[in-house]
Amino acid sequence: MIAHLKGTILDKTPGQVIVDCGGVGYAATIPVSTFVKLGEPGEAAELFIHTHLTDNALQLFGFAAAEERALFLKLIGVSGIGPKLALNVLSGMAVGDLEEAVRASDVARIAMIPGIGKKTALRIAMELVDKIEKKEKLLAGKAARQAEDLVSSLLNLGFRRKEIEPVVAETIRAHKDKDTGFEKLLRECLKALAKV
Repeated sequence: MIAHLKGTILDKTPGQVIVDCGGVGYAATIPVSTFVKLGEPGEAAELFIHTHLTDNALQLFGFAAAEERALFLKLIGVSGIGPKLALNVLSGMAVGDLEEAVRASDVARIAMIPGIGKKTALRIAMELVDKIEKKEKLLAGKAARQAEDLVSSLLNLGFRRKEIEPVVAETIRAHKDKDTGFEKLLRECLKALAKV
């Protein structure tokens, strides 16, 4: 199964991109949000891929961000939503906006996406809310563990707890939407503490 592509853009349209990876051109169907983020033909590209296999086709769906792919997978898990409709949803609303609409049960806002009626919007809101809340709990737990590890490391380096804690909290808040590793977070904390 193909999960990631990194190569050179051969061609792109609002619905598809062809990426050359070592002499092989892979065509991936993409949402408009990914089309906007990709460079021009001849430039480098990196895509998170979902390989969709049916009885009569093998199709690649590409996304500029892992969060888009994750939401796409949740959407195709909703009854009555296939890959084409899920791409339509991602093309019509940003990931953060859709998650916010689902949390607020804002069916009218979801139904504003072209091709999504009120019944489908209701189904999306009802079926995704648990999955989005579960993701938020996992992220909160990960951030808490990272904060503890950073505080512990900085205490071992000789810093005082009262100067460490606000810097750690701010660093984690600044990187909450990125999948930043521990070493990079520690470097950012050290930079911030050097300015104090």
